[in-house]
Amino acid sequence: MTQATSTAAPKSHTGRRDWLAVVAVMIGIFLLVTAEQLPIGLLSQVAESLGVSEGSAGLMITVPGVVAAFAAPLLPMAVGRMDRRLLLTSLMLLMTLASVLGAIVDSFALLLATRVLIGICIGGFWAIAGGLASRLVALAQVPRAMSLIFSGVAGATVLGVPAGTWLGDVTHWRVAFAAMGGLSLLVTLGLWWLLPPLPAHQPVRLASLTGQFASRGMRVGAIVTALVVIGHFAAYTFISPILQTIAGIPLAQVSALLLLYGAAGMVGNFIAANAAARRTHTTVLLIPSLLAMVALAFPWLAPQAPMGTVLLMMWGLVFGGISVSLQTWVLKAALNPEAATALMAFVFNLSIGIGAMAGGQVVDAFGLTTVLCSSGVMFVLAALLVMRTPPSVLGAR
Repeated sequence: MTQATSTAAPKSHTGRRDWLAVVAVMIGIFLLVTAEQLPIGLLSQVAESLGVSEGSAGLMITVPGVVAAFAAPLLPMAVGRMDRRLLLTSLMLLMTLASVLGAIVDSFALLLATRVLIGICIGGFWAIAGGLASRLVALAQVPRAMSLIFSGVAGATVLGVPAGTWLGDVTHWRVAFAAMGGLSLLVTLGLWWLLPPLPAHQPVRLASLTGQFASRGMRVGAIVTALVVIGHFAAYTFISPILQTIAGIPLAQVSALLLLYGAAGMVGNFIAANAAARRTHTTVLLIPSLLAMVALAFPWLAPQAPMGTVLLMMWGLVFGGISVSLQTWVLKAALNPEAATALMAFVFNLSIGIGAMAGGQVVDAFGLTTVLCSSGVMFVLAALLVMRTPPSVLGAR
């Protein structure tokens, strides 16, 4: 990503402590992405508690997403040669503070201020963590370590958010936010204990980021990522009111359904990982195509029990494979894998923010059915773009 590239000799052996360090980084990403998206499942609670509309409450997703997008390339440049071990632990400590403050503030404006801090943590941590595999494990084990680190993104989306929603429902949304703070403190200690010194050997540059667009595959990958992620979060940010209003599911059952959504997403993640490795183009084409079918069918089929639950499980199964599939696409199309990953972190996080913000505007102006249809159109556009792109841009199908 956008961190400095190490010039140190590669490791010849990977010990148990090295793998524990990889796991600690993965858990850090898991917690940060969970914190970014946690308000999705608790949107109705927070909106009612702080006296704002559900559309306005969607800003809790927009703000950290937009901040994270710009923090990903800019924060590593700002800190220069700062030891990456110190940077990662500092960011996780800031995440602890932001989560605790988010649990105790009594106004929506102050809550959004804490979301700015979380956005800084997400962008900076993600940008640095993505390039750590080659510095923590032996060369032959880098792909395995990289996939483990990035599994934190998928795990947060499909498991962390549903689990946090369940905790907030059985207790209070403030308890869920506070729990994120406690877990973040534990990870802070773990990172400081397990990570070796990670000095930066070269300053970060922006030229390699813009240079990635010379590859047609990268251009398509970035646009498809934006369309799919914007489409998903425009609707999924409001999944709690969607399930209650359209599918007629009581609020008390939403957290349980989101846990099932998470389980389906984990299955989808493993299925997509295997499929994308063999047939990247086909896998990436299928994902927006199936998401379009679910989003466009939801307003009409979901009210017919138990179709709402079935469609939600399909949604989770398909979207669970989005991170690993698009990451595989990008790495095959990239001119520089680290710069490409940083660029995708920018696109992914910015798209989360744009999707949540646009979805909030549509929900407040036109309602939940319209936001689902709008998301369906975004998925269709993404599928058409992939369809018109030859597999040869990846060098493999």
